[in-house]
Amino acid sequence: MPIKQSFGSLPTFAIDPDQFHVLQSALNFRESLLKAINNATVRIYLVSLYLEDDEAGREVLTAAYEAKQRNPHLDIAICVDWHRAQRGLIGAEKSAGNAAMYQDFAQKYTHSIPVYGVPVRNREVFGVLHLKGFIIDDTVIYSGASLNNIYLHYQDRYRFDRYHVIRHTELANSMTEFICDSMIHHSAVQNLSQTNLPTTKELKPAIRQFRASLAKASYHVEHQFVDHQHVAVTPLVGIGKRQNLLNQQITAMLASAKEDIILCTPYFNFPKVVLREVKRAMKRGVNVKIIVGDKTANDFYLPPDKPVKAIGGLPYLYEMNLRKFFVFNEGYAALGRLSVHLWKHDSNSYHLKGLWVDHRRMLLTGNNVNPRAWALDLENGLLIDDPNKHLDAKFTAEFDNIFEHTQRIASSSELDVLQDYPLKVQKLLKRVIRIRADRLLKRIL
Repeated sequence: MPIKQSFGSLPTFAIDPDQFHVLQSALNFRESLLKAINNATVRIYLVSLYLEDDEAGREVLTAAYEAKQRNPHLDIAICVDWHRAQRGLIGAEKSAGNAAMYQDFAQKYTHSIPVYGVPVRNREVFGVLHLKGFIIDDTVIYSGASLNNIYLHYQDRYRFDRYHVIRHTELANSMTEFICDSMIHHSAVQNLSQTNLPTTKELKPAIRQFRASLAKASYHVEHQFVDHQHVAVTPLVGIGKRQNLLNQQITAMLASAKEDIILCTPYFNFPKVVLREVKRAMKRGVNVKIIVGDKTANDFYLPPDKPVKAIGGLPYLYEMNLRKFFVFNEGYAALGRLSVHLWKHDSNSYHLKGLWVDHRRMLLTGNNVNPRAWALDLENGLLIDDPNKHLDAKFTAEFDNIFEHTQRIASSSELDVLQDYPLKVQKLLKRVIRIRADRLLKRIL
């Protein structure tokens, strides 16, 4: 596996800019995904952290099943995290999870669809399938979104993410080959549509081997010459701290910045190396914009009228991280080299990830750029190099849309401190900090 390669030495696909599209909303994403599934003629490969047993999840699974019944030769596979699929929602009663829905669908239809449970580690807390990408025929729909009501804006609320559509046969083939060869053909990966599944304990040796093989895996890219009319795209994958090409490219992008950086993350908890490179960038005169969700737009936020649970303290811990970072770098903010933007739109939530450097290089990724993504989960991304700025207008429009619901923080005083939080949250956080559990939580959540 190549390590510490520069941008110019990475193998790339040459993409026609006219075949690269940006979707601006969760609703557009849902409509595009369903349309692509309904029109599929060759293959449908869906990879997501989870495919939920709710209205939107069933709509997607039904569309895939109906496509399979119309054309039994259609190659369809769905991949979800093994652990996440076999439990209920956090805080809910114990249940068989989404796997029960997959099994019900398989029994109802003549031609079944495998839904593969991918176990990245023996326990969910120590690593999950966080790989992204929906490959339908020769099109890749790339998003950090999972498949359920809120991610697909099925009802009143939505979880805002990024959504990109790239039509390119070789890229689609490469991503499909990785799913087949490096994931679903391994003995650790099981079809959750079937009953009598082995236990995680029984799979323990296979899971260990699987993780070791993933650490050596990469996308196969036959290098294509990229002329002035095309854009270079390289798919990247990474897992663990060592020899992680995706992590290395994130670090390299930050280190290479000369003019500006835009960095999106839903959970403000950068790894030390990212914090270091961001500070170095500001020191050498680079303008850094960080877009993060307001604590009330965090996935884990619990309104004050809800019972306080440990998981509900996370948004406050992330805000405390952000405030500490801003205090240390307030001088750069005064110089205009640092701007922090909080995203908030009604009761909706924020799940954006990604990096844009010098209006030339863009990383589309599900990587949260936090210690968990850096060391535990299986992550991927699409690295784009666009020296002729063919995609500049599309990305500018995308970020204009993102910034529409953000507020720029001018001073650290605009961010709450511990004493501003609800009393029950204060007590929870004081207890967590006293026993230093916050350090562990920031590493694994």
